[in-house]
Amino acid sequence: MISTVLRTGTIRGDQIVKGLRLNTLRMASTYLVENSKYSFLKDLGLGKVNSGVFNGEWTGTGEVVKSIDPASGDVIAEVKTGTVAELEKCLEVGTTAYHQWKNLPAPYRGEIVRQIGDELRKYREPLGKLVSLEMGKIMAEGVGEVQEFVDICDYAVGLSRMFAGQILPSERAKHTIIEKWNPLGLIGVISAFNFPCAVFGWNAAIALAVGNSVLWKGAPSTPLVSIATTKIVTDVLKRNNLPPVVTLCQGGTDVGKKMVADERVKLLSFTGSTAVGREVGVEVQRRFGKFLLELGGNNALIINNDAPTDMALDAAFFGCIGTAGQRCTSTRRLIIHEKLYDEFVTKLVKRYNNLLKRVGHPLEESTLYGPLHNQQAVDNYKNTLAEAVKLGGKVECGGKVIDRPGFFVEPTIVTNLAHDSPVVHKETFAPIVYILKAKNLNEAIEWNNEVDHGLSSSLFTSNIGSAFQWIGEGGSDCGIVNINTSPSGAEIGGAFGGEKHTGGGRESGSDAWKQYVRRSTITVNHSPDLPLAQGLVFE
Repeated sequence: MISTVLRTGTIRGDQIVKGLRLNTLRMASTYLVENSKYSFLKDLGLGKVNSGVFNGEWTGTGEVVKSIDPASGDVIAEVKTGTVAELEKCLEVGTTAYHQWKNLPAPYRGEIVRQIGDELRKYREPLGKLVSLEMGKIMAEGVGEVQEFVDICDYAVGLSRMFAGQILPSERAKHTIIEKWNPLGLIGVISAFNFPCAVFGWNAAIALAVGNSVLWKGAPSTPLVSIATTKIVTDVLKRNNLPPVVTLCQGGTDVGKKMVADERVKLLSFTGSTAVGREVGVEVQRRFGKFLLELGGNNALIINNDAPTDMALDAAFFGCIGTAGQRCTSTRRLIIHEKLYDEFVTKLVKRYNNLLKRVGHPLEESTLYGPLHNQQAVDNYKNTLAEAVKLGGKVECGGKVIDRPGFFVEPTIVTNLAHDSPVVHKETFAPIVYILKAKNLNEAIEWNNEVDHGLSSSLFTSNIGSAFQWIGEGGSDCGIVNINTSPSGAEIGGAFGGEKHTGGGRESGSDAWKQYVRRSTITVNHSPDLPLAQGLVFE
């Protein structure tokens, strides 16, 4: 094309070539990190090119990748990723650091985690903005995600003085049975793009408090969040003259496979798709390691005939479109009692249509709905809707890609599909919700439970009998079973995770800390004799 233009006239050709050169130069040199509008990136210690490996020092000799703003398609900055050789260094450093860290008193380890939480508080706004910029969730959600890390640090501080075994009665005189919990060693964390900061926080804060070291591989598409978060955490360690008990290796599939296979990784915490999680679980089990899997969710919100409908409408709206449907707890299925169905659908469609006025860049305060994370997500959205329509689904609203820069799609409601339609039973990580009409609560619970995943679920009802049916042995089979609140999201105080194809793992609160330790059952004989259990006489 340039050659053709040059032949049409020297002056015009020179002008076009000059313009193309300037455009090429601008595209090659102007990244968002260099724009004063995004000065918070430099506040986090980020530059145009960033090292993606921390093993006591910052390095990275692998592929150089570009971090993309999904709301504009612009390059934020570059990251030099790590190689398998650099991962090996992280494994060595992390294992060595563990042997020093585990011998420190648990309350002292808690004090370090407290300082990490305080440091995160200082950077809550800029780090939250980075989460929004790199992942695509709106700013309130980005800052809220960093707050989750802060909150789990507070939880872990208390845990450092409380995690304890039991003293149990023995059947033998002057014998005492004691349980003690000890750290495992090096914990590997492979996190996903949709919660690029909080998932690491859930794992790291608790793992550190109980005496482990942590090796992190963040999602390939959110490397800047991984780097900025690691800088904050490791700066606290350096100030306290501690070894690098937290290491980072951003890298590709080869790095992930090495983490999964290496016996020095005593527990591997993986957050991601069910398909990959199944492989991870098998490979870790092959070497008799421990694993913690947080995989997909095909979450249902049931609206019973006696539901508080205004609350249910708010819950459905947030649950379906929060983070543009990219939470593992996003509401994928709305199961509505037939008496409320028509009115509820009409109101929800109106809410969805009004939402289109609030579409925008995640860093704009007026934005309530941001982009999908990448083009693959957009393609999955389009392919799923095509499948749904082919199967007889009716698109009540949405269904289109939004014509603007970035990866924006319309939030979509689909009706007229059977509860057991293949597309309804498939998790699609996008803002698509299927609305189903149920005759009664028993039918709704059956539909809730018939999918492969078992992460989150919710029932809206004003009937105490229905509520207890829902949480009982004949109720929801999910790990998270809510009443009169959204299935989307969770507090750090409860153990987070799900059953069936969701993987069975538990992170965050309650007694989830037991995943990161090994149990020792100790029998102490403080008598002068040696009686055997069960009255056995051996002579």
